[in-house]
Amino acid sequence: MKDSNFLKEKNARSFWHPMAHPADSLANPPTIVTGARGVRISDVDGHEVVDAVGGLWNVNLGFSCAPVKAAIAQQLEALPYYSTFRGTTNDAVIELSEELREFFAPDGLERAFYTSGGSDSVETALRLARQYHKIRGDAGRTKFLSLKKGYHGTHFGGASVNGNANFRTQYEPLMPGCYHIPAPYAYRNPFGETDPEKLSQLCLQALADEIAFQGAETIAALIMEPVLGAGGVIVPHENFMPGVREICSKHGILLIADEVITAFGRTGSWTGSRHWGVQPDLMCTAKAITNGYFPFGAVMIAGHVAETFEKDTTGRASIGHGYTYSGHPVGAAAALACLAETKRLKVNENAAARGAELYAGVRAMADKHALVGDVRGGQGLMCALELVSDRAAKTPIDKSTIGKVQEAAYQSGAMIRVSGPNVILSPPLVLTSDDVQTILTAVDAGLSAVA
Repeated sequence: MKDSNFLKEKNARSFWHPMAHPADSLANPPTIVTGARGVRISDVDGHEVVDAVGGLWNVNLGFSCAPVKAAIAQQLEALPYYSTFRGTTNDAVIELSEELREFFAPDGLERAFYTSGGSDSVETALRLARQYHKIRGDAGRTKFLSLKKGYHGTHFGGASVNGNANFRTQYEPLMPGCYHIPAPYAYRNPFGETDPEKLSQLCLQALADEIAFQGAETIAALIMEPVLGAGGVIVPHENFMPGVREICSKHGILLIADEVITAFGRTGSWTGSRHWGVQPDLMCTAKAITNGYFPFGAVMIAGHVAETFEKDTTGRASIGHGYTYSGHPVGAAAALACLAETKRLKVNENAAARGAELYAGVRAMADKHALVGDVRGGQGLMCALELVSDRAAKTPIDKSTIGKVQEAAYQSGAMIRVSGPNVILSPPLVLTSDDVQTILTAVDAGLSAVA
């Protein structure tokens, strides 16, 4: 590796960072992470902190999971790559598919279509949803519904169903036929309703009204996150996703659960859908499926959807979609090892326990720091603090101030993520109680630094 002086000198000069203004990266060079072990990362200067971001919601097992690393090395030696396009496959992906079928059986999901990551998984699910209806003779079902504040990746399809303008406005016009309903976001919503249960009913009524306006016969699917992650960890009332499932079923609309973040234990349940007692028709997964060690994802497909494709005699079910790296043998091997370790460690149980500690800690900060407008979480290891400059007016904190919160927290022992006015915490699921306290101390220091 080049020495630290070279890295600092060239930082951000030769490539553009995702989700950042190129000029901002040049003016404020990013932190150069050079090492990681367990739940901690270290930078080019040797400063070590707890990673309260979990990579990017994906390093559930931490940064030194030996079984996953060994599986990758062994698969590279045996078969580093081969295509799964029609006519060929590999042993690792066959074995993985059987394991995933068993893991997702309580969700009613029986088949997998492999991708290279979360945005690919969303794109695949949208395509399969439209194709499903065409196979059934409902070619007019082409529209998609989604939630405002929802995040579904950055492909054109995903950006079109995204509910945040930051991922849309600079790339419009996007895919036509995508419509958004209000999210069950109690802190900010168009109804002025703060009671989560009442708000849930209002949002469900808005969904029913939109379906009636568009015509159910024109809608292919609704896509939603069981807990809205990148939008600020918006946790719906427990009746919301079951209500969405009921409405979609009533009108023949497929329900796509975007579980790129929530699958594999993040919410304290093995899937976010299972957390709310819902079986989706399609489920998008990625991120934690390989612990972030290899770009990989899967769309899981419900039995009745699979049957429609597999029993087709019209030719409409031929899948004209796929990726060079679909079912990559190294990714499949990594996923197999990751799934085994995920189950062995029962990370969902630890996520629930440590998540309760983390949530209680950040709730207490709202009493101490006036700039904390709202605290959200309580469902496993995903938590957010929405910062404001004026509590009464709910005025969002400015970018420079929240940047100072992030920097002070980093110097005090934890890498946190800021998104808009939100501090988002999504640490690895192998976190200890001591690690939770380290994060809380660092966040408190960050808030104190700008108080």
